[in-house]
Parts: sequence; C-alpha cells; structure tokens
Amino acid sequence: MSKLQVRVFAPIMSKHKIRILLWLAIALIAPASPHAQESVALSGRVTSAEEGAMEGVLVSAQQSGSPITVTVVTDQSGSYRFPAARLAPGPYAFRIRATGYELDGAGAAEIAAGRGTTADLRLRKAHDLAAQLTSTEWLISMPGTAEQKRPLIECMSCHTVERIVRSKLRAPELAAVLKRMQNYANNSTVQHPQKRLVERELSDKRAREVADYLETINLSAGETSSAGAAWSYPLQTLPRPKGRATRVIITEYALPRATIAPHDVRPDQQGFVWYSNFVEPYLGRIDARTGAHSEFRYELPKPNAPAGALALEPDQDGNWWLSMMFQSGLVRFDPRTQQFRHFPIPPDLMSDATQQSLVMPGRAKVDGKVWTNDVDTRTILRLDLATGGYERIDPFRGMPKGRQHSPYGLAADPANNLYFMDFGDESVGRVDARTLRTTLYPTPTPASRPRRTMLDPKGRLWFAEFAANKVAMFDIHKESFTEWDVPTPHTYPYDVFLDRNGELWSGTMSSDRVLRFDPASGKSTEYLLPHQTNIRRVFVDDSTTPVTFWTGNNHHATIIKLEPLD
Repeated sequence: MSKLQVRVFAPIMSKHKIRILLWLAIALIAPASPHAQESVALSGRVTSAEEGAMEGVLVSAQQSGSPITVTVVTDQSGSYRFPAARLAPGPYAFRIRATGYELDGAGAAEIAAGRGTTADLRLRKAHDLAAQLTSTEWLISMPGTAEQKRPLIECMSCHTVERIVRSKLRAPELAAVLKRMQNYANNSTVQHPQKRLVERELSDKRAREVADYLETINLSAGETSSAGAAWSYPLQTLPRPKGRATRVIITEYALPRATIAPHDVRPDQQGFVWYSNFVEPYLGRIDARTGAHSEFRYELPKPNAPAGALALEPDQDGNWWLSMMFQSGLVRFDPRTQQFRHFPIPPDLMSDATQQSLVMPGRAKVDGKVWTNDVDTRTILRLDLATGGYERIDPFRGMPKGRQHSPYGLAADPANNLYFMDFGDESVGRVDARTLRTTLYPTPTPASRPRRTMLDPKGRLWFAEFAANKVAMFDIHKESFTEWDVPTPHTYPYDVFLDRNGELWSGTMSSDRVLRFDPASGKSTEYLLPHQTNIRRVFVDDSTTPVTFWTGNNHHATIIKLEPLD
C-alpha cells in the first residue's frame, strides 16, 4: 500500500480545517469493512400485519433450473440482503421460513447483471401451524414424562415425530405398527425403506406400553377445529433467530434423486464435497462451486441385504473409507484411480445380521490397522491391511448382564489406540492398540448414550451425549469429563466438531438447528435451517474465515453449507 502524506501548514490553516484534513487522512488509510464494500444483488424487507418488520425470517432464493438454493436471514429491521457474489443474474423463486407464517402471494424476482434488485415480502398467518413444527417442538408440546417420550427419539432416524402425532390409530393398531417397524433397517428413510434379513422381536408388553402413550398424543380422539386437526394439548414453538443467529448465509445443494440420503459429509482440498449414501450403494460427490454431482457405485456383496454406507472417513493417503452396514465389511476408494477395494468380513465372523456402521482408518500408517465395529455382536473389529484379516475384541466381556451396549463413534490417537462411544449405554471406551486391553470410562450423566466423536490435537475427545441432551469432552490424558447442557430441550445432539477457534458445533435429527457453542464462556448460538433437516455427521472447514460448517440432510437429499458472518 502506498503511503499517504499529509502536510499541515499551521500558520495558514485554522485548527478546524486541520482537524478536517486529519479525519480525511484517517478515513483514507483505515480499511473499510468488507461487508460495507460488498455489493448486493437482491434485498428487501419482510413484514406482516401482526408484527410489522420481522427479524429472524429465513429468505431463500433459487434460480430457475439450478440445484443451489441460497438463504439469508432478516435483521432487526426486517431487512435481508443477498451478496452479489452469491446470486447470478436470472429469474429466482423465493421461499421463507418463519414459524406461524407463510408467504402472502408468489415470491419471485429477476436479478439483472450489475444492478441490485429490491423485493419486499409480505407474510400472512399460516393456515396449518402443525405442519411447521419441528420434532423438537412436538416433543416440547406433547404431555408425558421423559421416559414416555424417550422411545420417540429412535423414530427420528427414519421419519419426523409429526408422522406419529398426525396418525389416528388406537393403541392396538399402534402396537402392531411398532412391531413391524422393528424389522426395518436403521438405514431406511420414508423415500427408501429397507427390511432387515434377520427379524427382531419387540415384546407385547413393551409394544403396548409405548402404544398406550402414543394414543394420548395423536389424533385418535378425532378432535377438530376450524383450522382442521386439533390436538388435546397446545402447540409450542421455539422463537425465531435473533442477533448473531441472523448473521449467516446458508447454501443448499440439491441432489438429483429424492432417495439419496447423505449421511457423512466431508469436503476435500480440491473444492469437492464427498458424502456417504445411507440407503444406496454409491459414494457421492458435488462440486461446491457449481453444484455438479457425481456418483461412484460399488458392488453389493449381499444383494438381498439393505444397501448403503454410514461412515465416511479419509486415511492419510487421501483415500476415502466407507463402512458398509448390512452389506458387511469396509470399502476403500482411491479418488485418483476411482477404484474401490472391498475388505470383506471372513465367514467365521459373518452372519445375516453382521453390520459395520463405523470405520476409523486415520492412523493406519502407524501399524497397518483399521478399526471398525460390529453392531450385531456389540464388538470392535480390527482390520489388518497386509492380510485382509480381522480380529474381534469384546470390550464388554465380564460386564453385568441386562444392559445394552453398542460400540459406535470412533476416534484414534497418534499411536492408533482406539476411543469409542458406547451408544447403547453410558461409557467412553479405549482399546490399547498393542495389548487390545479395553478400559471403560462411564460418563457423569447416567444412560447418556454417547454417539459420534472427534479427537483434537490436545488429546480432548469431544462427543455428543444423545440421550442426555448434552455435549461433552473427555480428556484422554487426565481421564476426566466435562459436560454441557445444550440450550434447547429435546435436541438430542448426534455429533460435534471443535473448530480452530475453540468453538463446538453440533447437529441434530430433531430441531432443524445447528448449534455453535463456546465451552469457555458457555455462550451459544443456534442457526435455524431453511427446511426440515435430519443431521448426522458434521464437519467444520477451518481453512476459511470465518469457518464453514458442512452437513447432509439425510432425509431430503441435500448437502448444506453454513457460513457464519462473524
């Protein structure tokens, strides 16, 4: 930058003029705010008769024929702004999200090159408030104890709670439905249900207990109002975003088939974003710049078993690894050759119920070993890359009977020792890579059901306590825990990711919100997403400023990029 020289001739100029010159010099030297310099392609105000200017309304714009939708949020004055860099010239359709409201009339605008477009939006009261509630809001609204509501958190893996509360079935019919649901694979969606090869039993007593409760919260009583269906309890909604939660840009990339279920999502350094498809035999990829989509198909070792992969993890050579769920085993994909290699489970460890849901190849260069799990036998498996053989470790041997266990989220330390979450119960586990000895560390909160996890460079294991509605940290050196309640009840966090600033990010299958939490201060921000969103694995790209949050909408075939503006 060239230097600005200012000469002040005191004998000639008055003090008032000198002050003006000094202020001008400061203004020229000081850098302008990047937001002040940013040109705007589309802007306007959102108002309603009930509230006037409305803060916290999500305004989404999608160009005709494009798979990409961009969303911004109105500020305190009800104003929204789309930066010019985010919207190319052309025709756009609008959508909004503001619980209790809907767009009054068709929302559309034409954006011209080099010229800002203004489009003010008017909202009216929504005809069907119930259709806008998240699963979290239904769980807050419905009567009942925490234990009565607890079974519903399992249902959200495949569908929303709204599907249950809108039913008109009585308890005997609901019990039959619950028994039938037991035999659908957990990698099922409404768009693509898949049955298990091995049936599971739900006792008549347990089915009836749950069904009796569900009858009290659905529409089986047949009550109606002038607005249509009516429930015996008032519907409660969460407040719209305010303040920091409005300073965000959200980009959604629509995938080409409604059946695609992006479970784990990871960007690479070349501008591509990869995802595991939870219900179909493909590894998927989008170009984050254009939304262009590619798929890479792998063979099905068990053609009659449910298809799809859950975990997607990179190794140190840039390969992608998938856990094959009910197809069993692991696959490795080389993006340079675009070839898969399958590492099958050997016959002596195989059954029709064998299920590999997680994989951890991140430290395989240390000893040539890759970690995975088997959900059916509740064990840990370790793959030897040199031989293709697996060894089985039972981390719960000798534990008291009558408790559920399920090794789930995996992380490896620099020596390739494994840390895992006991999703069926309440412990963080460690498997020593040399001796295979297992140590279990119970979480402070009983029955917390820890789910997905990550290990930071300081040796802190961050994880979601799904059933406890908390996020937590286990220091692997001090062998100590810290837990934090998430700010919204009935969130049930699925996963967490610690960014370079020390902030923790989390997602959920129930609230349509992304949590940003500062463990040091306890302060949190929740960003509302534009649609019903079933979040599984989350990832934060630390290479951008501010950081960028990535996830998939497992039920609605979209990849989501969330960019906070501060």
